[in-house]
Amino acid sequence: MTDEDIERIYRISADKISETSLALKRYAYDAIDWDCRLIGLRGARGVGKTTLLLQKILESGVERDTSLYLSLDNVWLDVKEIYLLAEHHVQHGGTRLVLDEVHYVKDWQRIIKNLYDDFSGLRIAYTGSSLLRLKARQGDLSRRQVGYELPGLSFREFLKFEGVMDRGPIPLGDILSGHLEIAREITRKVKILPLFERYFRFGYYPFFREGVAKYEERIRQVVNQTLDSDWPSVEDITTETIRKARKMLRILAALPPQTPKMNRLYAELDTERQHGLKILYALERAGLLNLLASDFDALDNLSSPEKIYCENTNLMYALTSDADIGTARETFFANQVSNGHVLTYPKKGDFLVDGRWLFEIGGKGKGFAQIKDMPDSYVVNDGVEVGIGNKIPLWLFGFMY
Repeated sequence: MTDEDIERIYRISADKISETSLALKRYAYDAIDWDCRLIGLRGARGVGKTTLLLQKILESGVERDTSLYLSLDNVWLDVKEIYLLAEHHVQHGGTRLVLDEVHYVKDWQRIIKNLYDDFSGLRIAYTGSSLLRLKARQGDLSRRQVGYELPGLSFREFLKFEGVMDRGPIPLGDILSGHLEIAREITRKVKILPLFERYFRFGYYPFFREGVAKYEERIRQVVNQTLDSDWPSVEDITTETIRKARKMLRILAALPPQTPKMNRLYAELDTERQHGLKILYALERAGLLNLLASDFDALDNLSSPEKIYCENTNLMYALTSDADIGTARETFFANQVSNGHVLTYPKKGDFLVDGRWLFEIGGKGKGFAQIKDMPDSYVVNDGVEVGIGNKIPLWLFGFMY
């Protein structure tokens, strides 16, 4: 690597940092332990991982001049060159190294382990696809790093990014016990339902602020990059498997909220059960699907899920022009509540949360008929500003993170 190459890398890094805005930060910014020597940040494409790390560099004052950002999807950077760059950075006073898109580097865990072990004065942060799974044989990072998973924007964050209101997260327990007062407080200040309807289609990915005209097209590009680039960089898969995964997403996005007929799905994809299950679970890890089982442990054993949702409602609407509103409601609830809680599919109702609270999701008129006399049960209604008793507005679950 020549001096000119190194200068160009530092110039690209400086430009990338300078172009970053500090105006709006994700909730995770304050939750991350920035003093940790090794930070791992995973998440689906488009949720703001890179921006979050660049914001930290930009805001860190003098450390801005001693930080280096490397995007590892530049195919001309190999493992040896990454190490030599880090060594050069430390020798010239560098204190922080950000490695973006590490899944594009073979043996990425080993190179990060070596950097961590060899340069004790260097703070390292990296981002990677949610497809990544730590593998002990490639270098154990679990004892060295603090890891974080970044989802897309919650409804609460969407309101903040839109400049509507900036209210802190509300824990699930507080929603269940005090939703009436909380909803009244919020709806006195904000006409919440039109904003909630907008969030269903535009607002989960931070790039919605760049304009909604091509927002859904941008989401489809995220899907294509995830399937065509990220997935093959993590696993050895064929183009035919990618084609079937893309078709599977389109089919599932249009399904009503019912237990899917898996054999029919596999037949439509012209694939056998085990291969179909592997595609399903890969799509879940990629942040494109949300799988629900009656037993949470079943999802670790490649069992057929009881229900399948798109990971978020924006993705669902981008993939199909025939989205079912009932599916969209359940998709929203699963997406927002699963960040911090365990969801399973109950014998009655739509969701069992943390093995304790039972929820039935529906429109304004949804009542308790399907979960009558069940303990710790709640009806979640779309289209209402304020609930009553154990009937809670759907939008309020978007304030949990």
